[in-house]
Amino acid sequence: MLFEFDSDQRLLREIVRDVTAKECAPPLIRDVVDKGVDPAALWQTYVGLGWTELADPAAAVELGIVFEELGRATDPTPFLATMSQFAPLVAAAGRVDRPGAAVYSGVSAAHDGAGWRLHGTARHVLDGDRAARLAVVTDAGVFVVDTGAVSARRIPVFDPVLHVADVTFDDVAVAASDRVDADVARAHQCALTGMALTTVGACRRILDLVLEHVRGRDQFGVPIGSFQAVQHKAADMHVAIERARALGFFAALCLAADDPRRRLAASMAKAAAGECQSLVFKHGVQLFGAMGFTWENDLQFALKRAKAGELLLGGAAEHRAIVAEEYRATHL
Repeated sequence: MLFEFDSDQRLLREIVRDVTAKECAPPLIRDVVDKGVDPAALWQTYVGLGWTELADPAAAVELGIVFEELGRATDPTPFLATMSQFAPLVAAAGRVDRPGAAVYSGVSAAHDGAGWRLHGTARHVLDGDRAARLAVVTDAGVFVVDTGAVSARRIPVFDPVLHVADVTFDDVAVAASDRVDADVARAHQCALTGMALTTVGACRRILDLVLEHVRGRDQFGVPIGSFQAVQHKAADMHVAIERARALGFFAALCLAADDPRRRLAASMAKAAAGECQSLVFKHGVQLFGAMGFTWENDLQFALKRAKAGELLLGGAAEHRAIVAEEYRATHL
């Protein structure tokens, strides 16, 4: 496996970075939070640029590049849920024009004549309140359901940009044709990899803001970035980010190549991203001092996105346990 981006991948990274700098800048994020601005226009920008065409498993690395950069920008659209959770379950090989979300648990399916009935409540569904369609995982298979047939309630979370909802299925009727063939395990690995790289992007944003701050803030007549203790913390942040980033793209490579190590790689990536955010969060707040706690400082958005990435789809401790289990099964 190659661990360096090729010229096309580097170009994609620069394009995504330029687009987010112009279209997904901090003032938009603040308007979404403070004024309730709808980011639908930004979603349409992504669709128009063809980023929603990266649903093919062979494009996992390219999609990972987009996830990382959108994590860095605290993307307010349903792109992460749509492309890392919904699309892998419905095996969308082409463009995904409408937002989607995935329901992994809490819903049961009962056969009813020529169709099925869905019952239950799914908790903490990413973008469950604003998706157009849901991919619902049950013991009887995966069903694609229009959100008009369910009841979704957004719940408050500490990241004000993130949409998390409880979704209730009250005897929802679905046709047999709405049941789709899906590799649920592989789809979950795609979701873990996408979340890991999004977390890495948020951590990189924290480090960028910290470096800008310590270079420009003077104490005792010199920039605080010249102090060895500050430099050590910044170096530790950089090392943690690069480690998590390498594991995230290794997981993406395994998915793209259908490598049998993809389950292990996805959990390694998620665990590393969680450990990364823990260190980066702590050092980022400490190096910013009291300024980092203020609403006016953009640091808060990256901190909250990084922490949310750790909590969603299982934390670092859970995925370290999966890594240990996988190692014992294959090496002991």
